[in-house]
Amino acid sequence: MHKSEKLYETAEAAYAENEVTDAGTNSENVKPDDQDAVWTDGGNEAVAGGATATEDGALEEDCPQKQIEELERKLAEVTDQYLRKAAEFENFRKRITKEKQDAVEFANQSLLLELIATLDDFERAISSAGLSGKTEADFDAFREGIVMVEKKLSGQLENKWGLKRFDSVGMPFDPARHEALLMEKSADVSEPVVQEDFAKGYMLKDRVVRPAKVKVLMPEME
Repeated sequence: MHKSEKLYETAEAAYAENEVTDAGTNSENVKPDDQDAVWTDGGNEAVAGGATATEDGALEEDCPQKQIEELERKLAEVTDQYLRKAAEFENFRKRITKEKQDAVEFANQSLLLELIATLDDFERAISSAGLSGKTEADFDAFREGIVMVEKKLSGQLENKWGLKRFDSVGMPFDPARHEALLMEKSADVSEPVVQEDFAKGYMLKDRVVRPAKVKVLMPEME
């Protein structure tokens, strides 16, 4: 081999060896394109590709703890509002129930006050009868006083409360208005007729609230 050719081959081998060494040394510091590189700067770590890291080196990730705390706060507010509304509704229900009960219990208060006034009239009539003599004139005066009290009471009940008393004697027997306590056959009637009124019947407005207790004459069957 020629001397110049040998020197060329030796130089080429040395150059190739340097290339291999440089490639092995640089490969440790080169960041591949398909992954993020991490490097240290003054004790603080950073992550390539836009990610952040904490001082202790741990990656900061999105944690649902804040969302949980916010939901718990909202739940507490809604629960408090519900309890308040429930308490208000319960108080309202109790008040309405009390008012309804009072309305039922004291519905007849006005009527009872008028009856009390009538009772006062009866007491005065009874007292006057006890203090007066026992002559016929005293009895007539006592009777007249009782009649006046009765008329006053019946007038109050009819004019203010719509409670009206009806007569039945001589009227055709009506099962809706009359309750027959006695029946007697008679040739003078062609249909059942009320002969005697044992207790008056009463109507409230247009409704019979108490039928009259009567004696009825029944026609004789041929």
